[in-house]
Amino acid sequence: MNRKKIKGFFKAVSVITVATAVLLSPFSTTAVLAAKKTINVGILAGTDDEDYDGAMVLKDYVESRTNGDISVRIFPAGQFCSSYRECLESIQNGTLQATITTIGGFGNLFPPGQVMDLPYAFKNDRVAECVFDGPFVTQLRDGVLSTSDNVRLMTISNTGGWRNFATTGKQIKTPADLKGLKIRTIPADIQKELVVSLGANATPIAWPEVYTSLATGVVEGTKNGITDIVNMKFQDHIKYITLDGHAYMGSLWWMNNSFWSGLSEPEKRIVYDGFQHLKGVTRAFPMRRQIEAYDEFRKAGGTVYVPTPEEKRLFRSAAKPMEAWYINNYGTEWLDNMQSAIRTCEAAIDAEI
Repeated sequence: MNRKKIKGFFKAVSVITVATAVLLSPFSTTAVLAAKKTINVGILAGTDDEDYDGAMVLKDYVESRTNGDISVRIFPAGQFCSSYRECLESIQNGTLQATITTIGGFGNLFPPGQVMDLPYAFKNDRVAECVFDGPFVTQLRDGVLSTSDNVRLMTISNTGGWRNFATTGKQIKTPADLKGLKIRTIPADIQKELVVSLGANATPIAWPEVYTSLATGVVEGTKNGITDIVNMKFQDHIKYITLDGHAYMGSLWWMNNSFWSGLSEPEKRIVYDGFQHLKGVTRAFPMRRQIEAYDEFRKAGGTVYVPTPEEKRLFRSAAKPMEAWYINNYGTEWLDNMQSAIRTCEAAIDAEI
């Protein structure tokens, strides 16, 4: 891992002022002026997203438990920062106190963190959530702080369920069905590499451009959760979804470490607990909302396919070289950490029954 390169990114300062942030806020500044401390939370999602719901729970918990001494202001829909990179820069320079990134967005900044996006690493939600509630998170927090001492990981939640292959004109049942298809990915290396390893053509497309790209044939499919697909009206063009579940859509919530260090011990407990309540909401809401989302997708003429155990085995086998790719690029430290956590969690869950 090139620590100097990672530090170089975090030292990049975006030109955002607190005065501008106040003007952008959709909330009254009265409580902010009365509060002793303020947590500005910048998210890219809109007000109909679980990320916003979680931020609202954080706001209510922190403000009520501190009797208004700490105010929480939420800037949804990119009002404060318009990209994951800009949001993290704002955390680093202290103009923003809290934000969220996807695993992919974080992986571009702390490349070894892409280990969490290795395909088919987690059997189900319970295993993933057990790992993201355990010592692995502390290890990851310490790893990031060692490269940027002002960016603190608070919790890992969920932002949309699971990534599945969704296509416009062809049902995917096995990896062979992906051969030659143009599949939209995020810019993260591991996401692109997975698509290529399965025989498809990785096509990075910015999120706002995905709908048009599907409509015009620039891409023939994407890798998203059902709630994101329906929220963005992708079902106008996507007609097939295959529930291969290749990645848990984890989301990482960050805080400016200088702000955190300036909190009293009782305030730290309240803020930390607030993030844990946020986590509960952002994990539960995608599971609840996907019920209506799948119904809406089917009503639009879409087909949902569940791979057989043998077909799922084929996907896992085809994606197996991804481990070697990761090790070649980032070494074994973080892979060992995560796999150890997975084994511990699987054993604990199996022992329950």
